[in-house]
Parts: sequence; structure tokens; C-alpha cells
Amino acid sequence: MQLPHGRGKVPAAMYVRLIALFAVAVSMPDAAYAAGLDGATLRWPWALPFAGILLTIAFAPLVIRRFWHHHYGKFAFAWAALTLAPLAALRGVDTALAALVHELLGDYLGFIAILFALYVVAGGIVVSGTLRGTPLVNGLTLLFGTLIASIVGTTGAAMILIRPLIRANAARLHNVHVVVFFIFLVGNIGGALSPLGDPPLFIGFLNGVDFFWPLQNLWQPTAFVAGCVLAIFVAVDLWFFRHDRRVALVDEASVPLRVHGIVNLALLGVIIGAVIVSALWKPGVTFTVYGTALPLQNLLRDAVLFLTALASLWLTPDEHREANGFSWEPIVEVAILFAAIFVCAVPILAALEAGRDGSLAWLLAAVTAQDGSPHVVAYFWLTGVLSAILDNAPTYLVFFQLAGGNAATMMGPLAPVLVAISMGAVYMGALTYIGNAPNFMIYAIATERGVKMPSFFGYLVWSVVVLAPVFAALTYLFVLPR
Repeated sequence: MQLPHGRGKVPAAMYVRLIALFAVAVSMPDAAYAAGLDGATLRWPWALPFAGILLTIAFAPLVIRRFWHHHYGKFAFAWAALTLAPLAALRGVDTALAALVHELLGDYLGFIAILFALYVVAGGIVVSGTLRGTPLVNGLTLLFGTLIASIVGTTGAAMILIRPLIRANAARLHNVHVVVFFIFLVGNIGGALSPLGDPPLFIGFLNGVDFFWPLQNLWQPTAFVAGCVLAIFVAVDLWFFRHDRRVALVDEASVPLRVHGIVNLALLGVIIGAVIVSALWKPGVTFTVYGTALPLQNLLRDAVLFLTALASLWLTPDEHREANGFSWEPIVEVAILFAAIFVCAVPILAALEAGRDGSLAWLLAAVTAQDGSPHVVAYFWLTGVLSAILDNAPTYLVFFQLAGGNAATMMGPLAPVLVAISMGAVYMGALTYIGNAPNFMIYAIATERGVKMPSFFGYLVWSVVVLAPVFAALTYLFVLPR
């Protein structure tokens, strides 16, 4: 297994620094464990590195495209350092190191393990044959991807279908909208019915929410949102198809559809089983690394995920991945950029967790009505908007805890609040490229395959125009108290 060279290459010195920093963290004695970061003392300047990395991701590919693709790892490292260095200087090295270790091992490790495993395993499944990008074929492909996203995860569904869909539409003059709607439906909305589907729901599962709760409580709003977005797609695709001057020129011989790399379907089952077992099996064994508790079941889950990915690389013929156009670049780019995003988000999440004592108290106060009851509409929209800019998994956890954090209560008297938080995190993760990890991965694959994807803000225009009216209707039908 070789990582990509040249484009997006990360300097070896950076890895040396990270490994050294991690080694120091692991070797520190128990007495040096830092106290948790006090979010109540963090003011707005601490959010500047986070804003900086978001703006860099938004503008750099437009302004310095070639330079960005060769050096995005350096940008990510710089913004992460601008978060950790002031923490070390002003709050102590222990606090900064504890924050780094918590993000890398407590949050990021599990996040990237599931993405990596799904990316590698699903990347070994090849759908060959003639698939012509007509509105009917495109619509059925998006529908199928939406339906399986809650079973194999949004990442798994995206990796299986995105390349065949791009090939099917390669001859069309207008094909960008196909990938954009693919992100909406397969990368986000389709994952709302299972903890396996989308990371926020998996976090809820780990915090005590029943496995089948999303299916029982979210199937109606999910069907409504997916149905509306799919109908809009069919209308848009029909319009582009009828005005596409290149469609009539395409005349390919028909080749039956076939699926190769069947062994990876079994490996997807291993991934699903590992995730479920890690949530159901509680041996009570926990390892502590510099103040971060690491339960045994989570460590074993992540180990199984990485080993499953390696098994896929070993068992899948190289020609299958070559035929699939498999590349390491998208997952490397996602891994590096989201590592920096996780680190830069530390002060913001700490301020949110401080509640009304933090600098973001004005934002959190909005989810409470004047009589002290939860404001369900505010929970939906605030969770959603913050998910679009903070990543939906940590945002879900913050609002879950803000609402009380008791799973039994959240599934009982506060069920409307949990529904609102879940819908906001999953559905509105589609609003930006960084709202949900599969979004950026799909974008990277499409760009690599020659699709002229919109910029960060160009995509935002698409998402707001298409999704905002659907979310407004959703609010009226499913969120407003009756």
C-alpha cells in the first residue's frame, strides 16, 4: 500500500512532530493530567483559527488552486498550531496537550477509522457495464444510494456509487448538479435511519439512544425530505438533459451491469458488526492516556476497522481498484483537513459546553423558551446551521448534552428535542462541503475525475436554494409543536 506522492503530499517532518508530540503525551505520568479546558474563559478570538481554516478551505482552491493541492497539509498544520500554541502559552502545556490527545484519540481516531474502513472496502466494489446518465438512471441511482446509506453508511454508499455515476454522466455537458444532489441525498439525508448511517446518530447510540430509535422516529421526515429533494433533482436533470447538446452524440454499445469484488460485501458486514458490538458490549475496561478515557470496546472496534481495510487491500485484485479509479488522495485529504478542523474546533466546542457561562451563551439561550421549556424549532435550526460549519458529529453531541444528555429522557418526554437535533445534524450536514465528512470525500473524488465542482460558496448557493425551502416545509410539518 502506497500513499500518494506529489499532489497533497505532507512533509515527513510534520509526521515526525505529530508522533513526537503524541509520544510525549502518552509518556506523561498520571500526576500531570491536565484539567479540562474551561470554556467559560474562552472569548471570541479563540475562534479565529477555526474561521481561518474554513476560509482557507473555501478560498484557497479558487485563488491558489495548484499551490493548495500541493501544500494543503501545511495549511492544516499551521491552523492547528495556531490553536494549540496559544493554548499552551496561556493555559499551560498540560492543557494544550490534553486537548490535542483528547481530539486525536477520543474523537478523531474513531471518526477516521470508520471513514477509512468504509472508503477502502467500498472502493474495492466495482460496478461495471453500461450505465447511461439519463434522468431515469440518475434518479434511480440516487434513490438506491439513499436507501442503502443507513445500512452501509453514507461513506460506504457514496464510495460504491459515486464513480459509476460519474462515468455514466461523463459524456454530458452539464453533470455537476448530479454530484451535488448525490451529496445531498446519498452523503447525508439517506443516513438518517440508523446509527450506522451517519456519525451523529452513532454518537447518540453510544450515549444510550436505542438502535432502532432513528428508524422509528425519523422515517417520516426522512421520506419527506428525500422525496422532495429527489423530485427537485429529477426536474433539474430533465431540464439539463433536454438542453444538453452532447447527449445525442453518445452511442455506446450496451454492456450488462456486473458487480466485482464481492468479498468486500462480506467485509462491509464485518464493519457493521464491529460497530454494533462496540456499542452493545461493555466490558468495563478503560485505558487512560493523558486524561482521555479509551474504553476497550472502542479500541478493539477501531483495530477491527483498520484490519478489515487491510484485509480488503489483500483480498481484492488490484485490477478491480484500478477499474474503479481508486485513489488514496481523497481519503488522505479528508484525514488531514478534518484532523485540523477537529483541533481548531476545540475552543468553540468548549465554549458551547460551558453553556450560559461561555462566550456563546447568547447562542445557547436561543434554544430555551421564556417559560424555560426547550425551543424545539431553535434546536433544529441551530443544530443544523452549526453542523454545516462545525461538522455534524461534535455539534450533535453538544446539543444532546445541552438538552440534558439523558438518553431515557431524550427518548421520552424530550423526544421532540432529540428528533430536532437528529434531523438538524443529519440533514443540514449537506449544506456545506465540511458539514459531513463524506461530502468532502465525494467532492475530492469528483474533482479528481474531471468534474468541475462548484467552489465552497458555489456549493453553498446550490444547497441553500434547493434545501432551505425543503427544510422550511419540514419545520412546519414535523418540528413545530402541535
